[in-house]
Amino acid sequence: MITGAKPIINKNEAVQHKSFIERIKPHIELINALASGIIILTAWILSDHISYAWFVAMHIAAFMIGGYFKAKEGITETVKTKKLNVELLMVIAAIGSSIIGYWTEGAILIFIFALAGALETYTLNKSNKEISSLMKLQPEEARIMENGVEKMIPVEKLHIGDVIYVRAGERIPADGKIVHGESAIDESPITGESIPVTKSLQDEVFAGTVALNGSIQVEITKKSDETIFQKIIEMIQSAQDEKSPAQLFIERFESMYVYTVLIVVLIMMFLPHLVFGWTLTESIYRAIVLLVVASPCALVASIMPATLSAISRSAKNGVLFKGGIHIENLSQMKVFAFDKTGTLTKGTPEVTDFYVHPDYDAKHVHEIAGAIESESSHPLAVAIKNYTLNELNKDQFSVHVEHVQTVSGKGVIGTIGNEQWYLGKAYFVTGQKTKPFFGTKADALANEGKTIVYVGHNDEIVAIYALKDVVREEAKETISELKKRGIKTIMLTGDNELTAKAVCEEVGIDDYVAECLPNEKVEHIRELAKKYGKVAMVGDGINDAPALTLADVGIAMGEGTDIALETSDMVLMKNDLRKIIKAMKTSEKMNRVIKQNIFFSVAVIIVLVISNFFQAIDLPLGVIGHEGSTILVILNGLRLLKE
Repeated sequence: MITGAKPIINKNEAVQHKSFIERIKPHIELINALASGIIILTAWILSDHISYAWFVAMHIAAFMIGGYFKAKEGITETVKTKKLNVELLMVIAAIGSSIIGYWTEGAILIFIFALAGALETYTLNKSNKEISSLMKLQPEEARIMENGVEKMIPVEKLHIGDVIYVRAGERIPADGKIVHGESAIDESPITGESIPVTKSLQDEVFAGTVALNGSIQVEITKKSDETIFQKIIEMIQSAQDEKSPAQLFIERFESMYVYTVLIVVLIMMFLPHLVFGWTLTESIYRAIVLLVVASPCALVASIMPATLSAISRSAKNGVLFKGGIHIENLSQMKVFAFDKTGTLTKGTPEVTDFYVHPDYDAKHVHEIAGAIESESSHPLAVAIKNYTLNELNKDQFSVHVEHVQTVSGKGVIGTIGNEQWYLGKAYFVTGQKTKPFFGTKADALANEGKTIVYVGHNDEIVAIYALKDVVREEAKETISELKKRGIKTIMLTGDNELTAKAVCEEVGIDDYVAECLPNEKVEHIRELAKKYGKVAMVGDGINDAPALTLADVGIAMGEGTDIALETSDMVLMKNDLRKIIKAMKTSEKMNRVIKQNIFFSVAVIIVLVISNFFQAIDLPLGVIGHEGSTILVILNGLRLLKE
């Protein structure tokens, strides 16, 4: 062997090893908690087959592995805030249990708190990861012309007044106004509206949106860190830091409880010896028993099993809760705010009405219109194609379209044989030389919030298709049930006033706010909370994420965007709004069970503490009473698993 030679390491193995470490790093706290639970279970199973030294060693290992993060958190928080906390109390109680020989009880206490902390950390990491993925939707570079040469520069180097070039199909990198060209813009990341909006000269466009079918030049009106898209991200992050009144109360109770228990334990160590003539050993023994029986194991068990049972039951019903506090809060909501597109409606347009000129055959028009629209991926075109195929009862069209020309912002021209057919806006498809056959029907359809696509041939409108993002069938039923419970309902939508009003009337919602941007949704949630109390927000899009995060309970549709799913507190996996009512009933039952458990467990703790002071119980009996009450409240909580 050559002295000083370095071992040869396979580069791929090193990369794989690093990749594995990086993958498990975010989950290490959860892994530690589960490992400590496995060690405790193993020690209990093997307790009759191993020596006491091994039994103790295994529990010490469970203490160190499971309790590391909670002990570190408790110490760090104490140093930072100069206040004791429940984490430290749990560590002290566990150590006290082990001192008097009750290793398993102490280890289980550590395991419960370690697992809860790990799950909280995991959820936070997932949320932060999704915020990072959201930020990727905003391009990092923008295209400019410098001395006649196209050049890509970082978005942060853009200045107000600069002109950038955005090609068809590209995502717009910054907020601004169009100074040349026009295009249909997919604004769903900002407004949540599924139907693209046609924009031309001097119209405002936003970072993160997509120019679909036309190249445009945009003059920058806001710095990169002041765009609406960037504000969405900032609002999500800041809303995550806002604490509910219930959370603040728990934190105040936590500090008070820790100090009270520790003070009483210290008094118990010496006061009976000095005042009542107890021996010092007896006083210390009673103080340790007090520390054990006063530990909030039963209180924790009062909530967690019931909560997990309710969450499991809800999951079977297609509702995913991300934490116990959310299912607890759900039945306490005073207001439900709904997004429109993708929430109250299906999120994609469908043809609802069709009218054809008396001189034209409906099936022939369907063949022509469907064949032309099948050449486009525009949501309206896809809807018309699907509708016409269904009406014709075919899988494909019989006519051959020789050429299709898209006129940005107006419509399409299809050439079939030697004839041209037009689909789009009214002024585009005809010169209005003849009186429209449909009379005022188009205006009536528009007043219902529907989009009209006109079919033109020989300078005459020969048919009209009315399309609408149709309301979900279960929406009316859900709104009706919420109103029976005395809950106010409101719709917050980025859509126009006409469409918003039509949907609101159809569904039966109490009130609505139209043309509502993400930051305005957040402000409305705050105002509703001040006026009525707890607010739930139901949405599915990126634009809903800040409001979902700020609301007392954020509810996302299962087919919504990743960021909406991750920032919400509750997910409707099958997009069935009726599941909200079922989940509320589960929440009500869970809250009743939790109240029963808390009352019972607190009563037992009080009885045990008083009995200990009067020396009516010894440690084994105290442990039996303490652990027995824990088992009973767990069994009561498990009742929620039954339908």
